[in-house]
Parts: sequence; structure tokens; C-alpha cells
Amino acid sequence: MQLRKVTAASAAVLALAITATACGSDKEDGGSGDGKKITIGIKIDQPGIGLKTPDGKYTGFDVDVATYVAKELGYDAKDIVFKETKSADRETAIERGDVKFIAASYSINDERLQKVDFAGPYLLAHQDILVRADDNSIKSPADLNNKKLCSVAGSTSAQNIKDKLAPKAQLQTYGGYSECLTGLENKAIDALTTDDSILAGYASQQSFQGKFKLAGFKMTNENYGIGLKKGDADLKKKINDALTKMVSDGSWDKAVKDNFGPANYKNDPAPKIGNIVK
Repeated sequence: MQLRKVTAASAAVLALAITATACGSDKEDGGSGDGKKITIGIKIDQPGIGLKTPDGKYTGFDVDVATYVAKELGYDAKDIVFKETKSADRETAIERGDVKFIAASYSINDERLQKVDFAGPYLLAHQDILVRADDNSIKSPADLNNKKLCSVAGSTSAQNIKDKLAPKAQLQTYGGYSECLTGLENKAIDALTTDDSILAGYASQQSFQGKFKLAGFKMTNENYGIGLKKGDADLKKKINDALTKMVSDGSWDKAVKDNFGPANYKNDPAPKIGNIVK
């Protein structure tokens, strides 16, 4: 009788252990690739970069890069949990462990490197302007003097142009890039400025194809990197290896064409790992 009680108790403990193991299978595994989930930070409101569509799918160049990297780390697409990380929240999300890594038009700079590490860069973007396809009046940044220049609230792009390149530019601040595009289309503004990759993504939307063009001014260098927890050298190496493979097997070029092609985005070649262009 006593033996049966012990056996029953042991069986109960074993059942609890199996249940706990099963429940734990949905948690992140830190990159070991044993079928568990991985949470990746992205933008969800930038067409061509990172966008959550009405049907719940995720599209964009950063999404393609993140998916490729995750696959190289051992995760299938179904194992990825994409999490929106707004610009102001990226370092906090990494430090808290809310995400394993972030691919979200995340420019590498000295200030951010104090808090997080970066793999990459995987794209060299530049501040540029978008104008109407039939507008040939803006041939250099100086031509933005007396022009209505749009950017979004909280962005420093338009102010940078006014401070350094076109002091007489008339700044127009809108709530979002889509509003700027509508203003550009309706001739309420003359140009929209931010990173060329972001501009190309918006201009590639089906409703805007053929209506706008990038000026190609390349006013700044923005090295997009994959942000990860500071000091995680093993993960950084794995991500860099994945990015190198993505370039070498042609997947990087395909992702550029798929996401930016309709805007005739003249992208720089894929940067070499660790090559930060100042």
C-alpha cells in the first residue's frame, strides 16, 4: 500500500515536470534554435521598411532581413514573434530583454553604442528628399530655399536642412509621412525629407507609384544596424555571419528590389560588416 502511494506521488511529480517542459517550449531560447520562439523588434508603420498589414502580416526590408537572420539562428518563420518598437523605446526594449534583437531603421551612432551593441550595418541609407515626379526645380539642397519642406513631428531631418543647407526653407510639420505625401501630391508642399530608404518605401506603395521621385542628394550617412544587448558577443557574431550570407547568396539584393524597386531607389551596395560610413 505504501509502495503504491510513493509510485502515485512520483507519477504526479513526473507529470508536472512534463507539463512545465511543454509550457516552456513557447519561450525564447536565446538563439539555440531548438524550436522555441524568438521576439524581434521592428517598425510596423513604415511601408517598405516594416509594416503590419490589415490582415496581420508583416512586410518590408527590415522584416525580410530579420526573418533571414532568425532562420540562420535556427528559427522558422512561425517561431518569430514580431514586436513593435518605436524609435524612443528601442534601447529600453533591448536592455529589458523584451526583444532578442531589433531591425527597425536603427541607425548606428555613438550615443546608442553606449547602451546597446549593433551587428551590421546591413544598409547604408542617406537623408534625402522626395518630390513630385514632374518637378525639376529642385536640383540641389540649396534649391529648397523658399520651398515648403515637410517632415513629421519629432523628426530633426527638416530642421537639419534649414540649419545647414537651405536657411529660407519653409518648414511644414505633419503628424505622419502619409500626410506629407498627400500634401506633396496636392502641391500643398514641395518636398518631403527623411532617410531615402523610408521615402522609397512610401513611394513604392501602389497608390503612389510613379507620382514621386527621390532627388538623390545623400545629405547624411545612416548606417542601419541590428541592435542587441550590450556584451552579447556570441549573438552579434551569429547575426553578422547571417548578414554576410544574406548578401553573398543574393537574398539581400532581392529584398531591396522587392521592397524599394517601384520607387527606383538607387541604393548603395550592401555595406561590409563593421564598416561604419561617417
